[in-house]
Amino acid sequence: MPSSPESDGGGQRVEQPAHEQEDQREEQHSREAQLTAELARMDDRYKRALADLDNYRKRSAREVERRVAESREQVLRDWLETVDSVERALRMEPQGPVFDGLRAVLDQMESVLARQGVRRIGRPGEQFDPERHDAVDARASDEVPDHEVLDVVRSGFALGDRIMRPAQVVVSRRPERQP
Repeated sequence: MPSSPESDGGGQRVEQPAHEQEDQREEQHSREAQLTAELARMDDRYKRALADLDNYRKRSAREVERRVAESREQVLRDWLETVDSVERALRMEPQGPVFDGLRAVLDQMESVLARQGVRRIGRPGEQFDPERHDAVDARASDEVPDHEVLDVVRSGFALGDRIMRPAQVVVSRRPERQP
């Protein structure tokens, strides 16, 4: 068997048998395979961690957007209560000394709501829609079609396609016919 020279520590070369050399090569190959496998596992963990971080960032951004939208909508809902109060005051004294001032304030409030994307819903003449209207009363009428909005008790508002508050309305109904 051929052997390779190796140092005995004293400077002299000692021949190493071929089977030991083969064992060392197999051992080295085995270590390389283990290191390659470990590198692949670490690379996989790294890629998964990056993906998890990216998903976390996206979830966090969506959560922040959701909370901002909820806060914004709550402020707008609070603003609607003030609009209702000014409208009630205008109905109480339609020609009083403060009417013009209150009308100007209401116009300004509606302008602020419009800039925020809020629009009124519920007008007389519309067909009743339970998604957009809350019927608070029904009146018999031969003059208008059944289930038509006759009067708006409290305006409704929508933000984009989303109903913030349905309109409270009085709805027409067909009079009952006496036989």
